Amino acid sequence: MRNWIGVASVLAVGLSASAASAQDVAKGERVFATQCKACHTLQRGGATTTGPNLYRIMGRRSGTGQGYGYSEVMRRFAIEWNDATLAAYLRDPKADMPGTKKVFAGIKQRDQLADVIAYLKEATK
Repeated sequence: MRNWIGVASVLAVGLSASAASAQDVAKGERVFATQCKACHTLQRGGATTTGPNLYRIMGRRSGTGQGYGYSEVMRRFAIEWNDATLAAYLRDPKADMPGTKKVFAGIKQRDQLADVIAYLKEATK
């Protein structure tokens, strides 16, 4: 019995450590800088450029940010942005939301996807 408790403790610590490393905010900032920043700003009152400002993206409905001409598809989908919906969309925008005008192939690497979402959650509060 003690051996199982010890094994379970080691597994729990290992899983939480891998979950923490799977969401690295600093790495996410680098992913954002190289793959997202050309089209998106994050700060309150930030500019709307090629893409919408992402300030307070988490919990917002798709197609509702101010000052950007969203596609009909984005407005009609009306999904709430959270970890899961953002991950699905950023992995492959055209497949997740057919008809979107987003010109982006997606983030295919799971660790980069988790990192950029962790960064967005922090940077857009």
